[in-house]
Amino acid sequence: MSTTQSERLRELLEPLVTSQGLDLEEIAVDSVGRKRVLSVVVDSDTGADLDQIADVSRALSAKLDETDAMGEGEYTLEVGTPGAERPLKEHRHYVRAIDRLVKFQLADGGELVARILTVDDEGLDLEVPGVKGRKATSRRLGFPEIDKARVQVEFNRKSSKDEKEEEA
Repeated sequence: MSTTQSERLRELLEPLVTSQGLDLEEIAVDSVGRKRVLSVVVDSDTGADLDQIADVSRALSAKLDETDAMGEGEYTLEVGTPGAERPLKEHRHYVRAIDRLVKFQLADGGELVARILTVDDEGLDLEVPGVKGRKATSRRLGFPEIDKARVQVEFNRKSSKDEKEEEA
């Protein structure tokens, strides 16, 4: 997909997504055999439920039908949210990942897995899990130190709600 088409699609679709209370995170057009697939990824600070996804999908479909943004030929529109292990690229992504475990690829070539505690304009305050029974430690990480960051899936973690119920 050319940058021009990507920019046109973003300019066309972003106001509709925003009007639904969501952020347009990603647009991709892929060819699958003879068909094309337009994938639109949306999110918000509180997440997006199925009703919101359906509403935005209908609005985007109607807008695309009345324009030639996708050109001639068939295509499929897919609207969804970022996956569980989504990459963190924008400041708002880090804010949404507060209290989540994240794997960082550092600019110096190192790697770090830590939980985001707070986010400000300069960087992150993290809790680095202890290894082999050691206590967790705190660490500050500036945005320039981060090359890539991706949320990690946790299957065993107790939520703060579960911990409060155990204490009661």
